[in-house]
Amino acid sequence: MTYPRLLAFLTLAVVALFIASLLVGVADMPISDSLSALFGGGEGPLPMVMREIRLPRALLGVMVGVSLGLSGAALQGYLRNPLAEPSVIGISASAALGAVIALQSGFAALFALALPLAALVGAAICVLLILLLAGSGGTLSLILAGIAVSALSSALTALVLNLSPNPFAANEIIFWMMGSLADRSFLHVWMALPIMALGWVLLALTGRGIDRLTLGEEAAASMGVNLKHLRLILIGGVAASVGAATAVAGAVGFVGLVVPHILRPLVGARPARLLLASALGGAILVLTADVAVRVILPGRDLKLGVLMALVGAPVFFHLIWRMRGRS
Repeated sequence: MTYPRLLAFLTLAVVALFIASLLVGVADMPISDSLSALFGGGEGPLPMVMREIRLPRALLGVMVGVSLGLSGAALQGYLRNPLAEPSVIGISASAALGAVIALQSGFAALFALALPLAALVGAAICVLLILLLAGSGGTLSLILAGIAVSALSSALTALVLNLSPNPFAANEIIFWMMGSLADRSFLHVWMALPIMALGWVLLALTGRGIDRLTLGEEAAASMGVNLKHLRLILIGGVAASVGAATAVAGAVGFVGLVVPHILRPLVGARPARLLLASALGGAILVLTADVAVRVILPGRDLKLGVLMALVGAPVFFHLIWRMRGRS
């Protein structure tokens, strides 16, 4: 399959799953009534469900999927490691820590956007720590700095849960960390979209650099790639994309690992081409999983992050097994 045909196929799949996300839910409604309620105007419970619940949920599914898939592809290209994913530099864990502190302190109860804003602050602090720790070192220093920040954020999150005097707050924290697109509104969409869009633009700018990095850092530098500048753009792009995604959807893992791995053979293993394909593939995976959680257990609120982990873990095991067979 040629690259333009692959992109066309992925785009059509995103559109189809977006429509499916609008039409599938706990309330079983005829398709014609659902579409007329969405586009035809009017008042009542059905237009409210379509416009205020399902439409923002579907939009966030696309946005979160694009952010995670694109970030995973960019990180794998930069680090030249097919096992890399956004959590490797600690953005997800730090954003989760910010959200956990907001929930535990009661700050999240003050206004609707307090929790996602706290998560974004956590992601921003993570970027500053990574830049401070990694300094002017290479990819190894970036990985080590990310692991250190991720470990610290996870430990502090566990500490907050351990010392929580309020069992209801602890329960809310645990469920939020499982990841979900349920009960989101256009407030979350409009807050996250500008930040995600900034991240997408920054990551798109890394395409040429990570293509040349396939030849090695020295060869890339000799071809005019500013490695420090490339790393700064990459960290900023991943932080904006993944930080905003975590802020509005909680912890949703494995998308940035699974999607680039599946699509890499279809793009000729070219990192720059993999970026757009993985963005579309990430949207497909998240939309599919979000539709699945509403179909599998419609009355039990199966969490998106839980289903994604159940799907992603076997793929991760397969990756490790293949690498073991090559060694």
